Amino acid sequence: MTTPYALVIAALVFLYLARKLYIRLQLSRAKHRSLTGHSRMARRFAALVPFYEYDDARFFQADSAPADVATARRSAFLRLSQLLSSRAKQSAAETIGLAGKVSDLEFTSRYRVPFQFREYVRSHFKTGSFLKSSGGVKLTDLDGNEYYDVTGSYGVNVFGYDFYKGCIERGSARVRDLGPVLGSYHPVVTYNVRRLLDISGLEEISFHMSGTEAVMQAVRLARYHTKRTHLVRFCGAYHGWWGEVQPGVGNPVTERETYTLTDMSEATLKVLRTRHDIACVLVNPLQALHPNAAAPQDSTLIDSKRRAHFDRAAYTSWLKQLREVCTERGIVLIFDEVFLGFRLAPGGAQEYFGVRADMVTYGKTVAGGLPIGVLCGRSRVMRRFREDRPADICLARGTFNSHPYVMGAMTEFLTLLESGPLRAMYEGLEVWDERAAALNERMAAEDLPVRVANLSTIWTIYYVKPSRYNWMYQYYLRAAGLALSFVGTGRLIFSLNYTAADYEEVADRLVSAAREMHRDGWWKSPPQLTNKAINRRILMEMLQARWASTSTSPMGSINSPRSKKSGALQ
Repeated sequence: MTTPYALVIAALVFLYLARKLYIRLQLSRAKHRSLTGHSRMARRFAALVPFYEYDDARFFQADSAPADVATARRSAFLRLSQLLSSRAKQSAAETIGLAGKVSDLEFTSRYRVPFQFREYVRSHFKTGSFLKSSGGVKLTDLDGNEYYDVTGSYGVNVFGYDFYKGCIERGSARVRDLGPVLGSYHPVVTYNVRRLLDISGLEEISFHMSGTEAVMQAVRLARYHTKRTHLVRFCGAYHGWWGEVQPGVGNPVTERETYTLTDMSEATLKVLRTRHDIACVLVNPLQALHPNAAAPQDSTLIDSKRRAHFDRAAYTSWLKQLREVCTERGIVLIFDEVFLGFRLAPGGAQEYFGVRADMVTYGKTVAGGLPIGVLCGRSRVMRRFREDRPADICLARGTFNSHPYVMGAMTEFLTLLESGPLRAMYEGLEVWDERAAALNERMAAEDLPVRVANLSTIWTIYYVKPSRYNWMYQYYLRAAGLALSFVGTGRLIFSLNYTAADYEEVADRLVSAAREMHRDGWWKSPPQLTNKAINRRILMEMLQARWASTSTSPMGSINSPRSKKSGALQ
């Protein structure tokens, strides 16, 4: 017979399990529905995707275009291939000479276009990765070709390359007498610390060699001081290549103490209010341009679903809510401004959005063009030791932290940041919104399926007509004299020293390249083609490639990657 005590115990166990289930369901609801929001599922899916490629015929008819359209595409492709290959022979030769020797080049050369098209593109487009010089808003390759720079050097180039050359040259002169002495500080560090703390509004600082290291230390200290285990990052956000902030595809280890939650979501705020294991929340303000989506790149541009939109008021409201909840729950709020810092305002995203974090990381541009990672924070979360527990410490080391030459260039950057000319650059940033809107009007007026979205000088190109060939636009832009990073049209980054005339020249080239690509038939897809139809077809191709017992199929050539030659790096 069941005793009253057993019933009480059973009821308590039931209530305990029900609460755990409720909390777990809250966490599930706060995750984004995409694969990006479910890292383990994304990793499993990636492991199942087989390699296959289109043969010569299918390459030009992946969307079932008519034969005459395919013929026009083929002619245009070969013409473009000849143009790009003949224009940059020396740069391409240097790049090909490094094939199989530099892992960074091996990776980027393979992830510029969707993998089904990759080998055919690599075998025909002999482009290069070497440059000779920079000046103004242009880059020059080994063959003397000039390109308008919209790579932004991955975010480093805010004020123009000449500005950073000066920072490095004058900064080196400041510290030349000391040289590369490590461990001790050059006196310029005092100025750097004072200025960075003024800019961040925080109380202590530590220097690191990269933005990834600065983020690692921020999370480490947050866990140390809160005595909690988990970090929260938002779906699609990038915080460096460290495993715990890069869950899912790209990370060979399963994350154990990371929650990837939906950006700008009330369900996420509920999780932050109810869980007791969250040490910190990481925010990359760049996500305001494409919330809950990874950084756009042309290697994943299989259809035309890519979108972006920046709503300053909505994102500001979200950050203020986040700040309130973190304060209420004792969670450390970390702004990762390694990429975006100093591009939106002299005080970074904190100034631009009017929200203060407990910790802020900077990098890239702040050292005047030299490698750096900076962590600023409140004293209560920055200390690496406990006064009352001398054996309880939180280690962080780095041989090149506070390298004199890096610190010298940083002094130059921070000094000039206060100057009139640089302040004037910030005053006219609204013009970039006007430029983006005007460009979209030009594209629409010519019925070209290209549009741009922007967060100030950071732009993303998206496409408004279903197509399998949007990724080709990056090569038309290269032929038009624009230098893009390896992500292609996913991200254009303008430096603030672009004049009105410089920008108009780039805008004209964006339009003319789209016009030429349209004329060559790449956007002449069958009327019934939709994004859903494209994805269904690719899914069938993947299933066919995975389980096919022969090396041929109706869709074209299916080969093992081991059977393919390396090809030329791009």
